This record gives sequence, structure tokens and C-alpha cells, in this order.
Amino acid sequence: MKLVLFGAGNIGRSFIAPLFARAGWDVVFVDVNTTIVDALNDRGGYDVVVVDSDAPARRVAVSGVRAIDGRDAAAVAKEIAGADMAATAVGKAALGPVSRALAAGLAERRRVSAGRPLDVILAENVRDCAETVRAAVAAALATDGEQTDDLGLVETSIGKMVPIVPGDEAARDPLIVYAEPYNTLIVDANGFRTRVPAVPGVSAVDRIDAYVDRKLFIHNMGHAAAAYLGCAHDRSVRLLSATLDQPSTIGRTRRAMEQSADALEAEYPTVFTATALRENVDDLLRRFANRALGDTVHRVGRDLPRKLGRDDRIVGAMLLCARHGRCFDAIADAYRAALGFDCPDESGALTPADRGFLSDAGERGARWALTSVSSLDPADPVDARVIATVVASERSTTA
Repeated sequence: MKLVLFGAGNIGRSFIAPLFARAGWDVVFVDVNTTIVDALNDRGGYDVVVVDSDAPARRVAVSGVRAIDGRDAAAVAKEIAGADMAATAVGKAALGPVSRALAAGLAERRRVSAGRPLDVILAENVRDCAETVRAAVAAALATDGEQTDDLGLVETSIGKMVPIVPGDEAARDPLIVYAEPYNTLIVDANGFRTRVPAVPGVSAVDRIDAYVDRKLFIHNMGHAAAAYLGCAHDRSVRLLSATLDQPSTIGRTRRAMEQSADALEAEYPTVFTATALRENVDDLLRRFANRALGDTVHRVGRDLPRKLGRDDRIVGAMLLCARHGRCFDAIADAYRAALGFDCPDESGALTPADRGFLSDAGERGARWALTSVSSLDPADPVDARVIATVVASERSTTA
């Protein structure tokens, strides 16, 4: 069995490839980083360092892998034509080029093995990813969507946290990756044209949209809330795990996550129970506190204009709560804290985009951020409730 995996980055090497390689699959990476490609071909494997605060770090060897240069279109198409399955772990920005490569591979596959479907696991955490990729593949094939029926596009919810490898170790070994022990790949059972692969750790669900929202509005929102609230409490804190040593920060972060959980239960009553969602919150807070990950407050909280976007983790969670009439004052507190998030990186700097945003937010206030950056409309009743709640939080903070 062969998996063609677009993306030899952190998620590809630490999560997707190990799952399939351990199940006996051959994994062929497709990447444009020639250092990584050459090293994979020279060695045929690499190590994943699994880190956990409660146990010593351990190295897990991944073998049976090779790689091809993503710029070699003919080689990529040939690999896809002979694959049993494909996967992507490239990030939203690279989905366009990958879709074109998939189209070329699908055309070659049809030529050499007509009628053999291709399933592609989209390990991207991108809403409506399958629809986006299908449209791009169809456009590259110059056909309509109905003529991509032999292409299965499988959305996922990626919950694995992958820390940055220390610089000195990365310099010694460009292939090594660190990861937490969590190893569950949630996939859309309805996206496959063939069948769900018999790979331990792959968990197929019927409502992938619910799990994508759970990841965004509990996991991502809670992670960001811990960074913003932790920095507001103590600007000197550097590790994300250290923010959860602060009783007020962990309490406020938990409350924000539980408010999102309440709204998700209302949104997906046939998928989630209150008990299961509370267990998810507890598990995530334990994982956030994993000191061995070495994750920094700056990394988790940076890129404020994107993370405070309308459909992203903080504002999206508040809108979901508002639509279901649920309380979201704790999430609003996290938004307010983000407006003062000046936690620098290791060199003492902020990103230019964050520096500009913080300057504008400091001068113009929460209402400006909510309408200009978060794209909320005061004339919309749901948006107006979010604006009012955050502005009320601003007033109580400055009172």
C-alpha cells in the first residue's frame, strides 16, 4: 500500500506519515524543500521525539519513506497514478498548487487505470476544504465538478500539537520533529470514494463539520485565550504552559472553553453531549500544560489580525454563542486581552502586523477592532450583541 503525502513539514512528518508507516504503508513525500527531500531519500526514515511532561522523551523511528521534488510534475503525476491513497499537509496557501498537481495525477491515473478512484485526506484544518480543492482540481482539468466523481476528498480535524524543534538540534538533523503523544486523526467518513483505511489512529466520523468547529472554537480558541489572558496577567511569561500555573488564567480560560462547548452542544445536539465536550476541555487543558512542548505565548497568540477575524477562533466562537443565546463574557474577556497582547518573541520583538494592529487598537479601542478587523456589523442583531458584550468588558476593565 502506498500513500503519496504532499507536505513534509511538521504535521506531515510527525503525524500523518507515522500513522500510515506504522500500519505498513509506504509513504512518498512530495515537497519543494530540497534539503528535506534529499535527506529523506538518503536515509529512508527519520525520528519523531515524543515529549510529555509526565514521562521521559522518547524517540520513535519512522521508516519506509522516500520523497520527490514537488516541482517535478511528471514524477508527481506518476506517483499519484500508482497510489492507493494521497494526503495533504501543506497549509491553506499551498492548496492551489497542490490541487493542480492532483489534477495532473488524476488525469494520469485515469489513463493507466481507468475507473480506479483516488481518495485524498486533507489534513488542513480548513473549513470547506474539500469544496475548495474539488473546484480547483476541476478547474485544472477544465471540467465541471460532476466529472471529479473518482476523486474522494476527505476533510479532517487535526488536533495534534507540534512544537518547534530547538535550533541546534534542527541544524544537526533537518528531519527530526517533536510532537505530543496525542495521535488521533479524525476524518470524514463520507468523503471516501473507496473505504476508510485500516490504520490505527484514524477515526472516521459522520459530521466532520462538527469536529472542525470543535477544534476551532474549543481547542484553538482556548489555546489563544490562555496566551492572551496569561500575557495580560503577567507580560513576562514566556511559555504557554506557564500561563496555566496562574489560577486566574486557567480559570478564565476554562470558562471561555466551556462557553464555546455550551454553544457547540446547541449547534450539534446529535453529535456532542455536554459530558463529552467537558472531557474534551479537560483533556486540552492538560495538554496545553505540557511543559515539554516548549510552546511559547508569543507563538500561540501572534498574528492578531487573522486570529481576531470574523470566522476565526475568538470572534467565531462568540458569534456561535450569540446565535444560540449562550453566555460568552469569558470569551469576550479573551478578545479584550488580545487587544493588548504585546508579548514579544525571544528577540524582544513583535511581528510588524501585530505592532501596527496594537497601535491602532490602543488609539481607537475595541469597537474599532470589532468592526474594522473582525468585520462585525452593528446593524446585525447577532453581531451587535457581540460588540456590546466586548465593549461592556472594555468598560468594566477601565472602570
